[in-house]
Amino acid sequence: MEAKQTKPQSPAFRHILLPVDGSPASARALKQGVELAAGIGARITGLHVLPEFHVFAYQPDKLEDVRLRYESECEQRARRFLAEVEQAASAAGVPCDTVYLSGDQPWECILKQAAQRQCDLIAMASHGYRGVKALLLGSECSKVLAHSTVPVLILR
Repeated sequence: MEAKQTKPQSPAFRHILLPVDGSPASARALKQGVELAAGIGARITGLHVLPEFHVFAYQPDKLEDVRLRYESECEQRARRFLAEVEQAASAAGVPCDTVYLSGDQPWECILKQAAQRQCDLIAMASHGYRGVKALLLGSECSKVLAHSTVPVLILR
């Protein structure tokens, strides 16, 4: 009896969005996300969302230098976080691109980028906040889960 040959099936996920924030949990999720992408032949997009600068002052124009310095420092931090994504992807032979943008609601930025870049999986860290801390800090992970139209892999 002749063995039947089967064609390998294409991976269910071809493009993974990996939001990063520089935290230890995010670093672990980055490693796991890159390993997953390498294992299934997917590509990744690393994303960092910069917090918006808000000023509540009588004369906010006098704070322009502060705003520019804040934005510059946030962009430098984003580049550093995204360089880690690029290095991990390169070491694993995974195609990668990166993007950073500003937004008050990181979860909305994550979902918009997933849609714009046609990602079919979002893999992100959960910081594990509970109780009052979760209430005060919010959970971007929970919001992404609640509103995403693509699968979300939570990495702890």
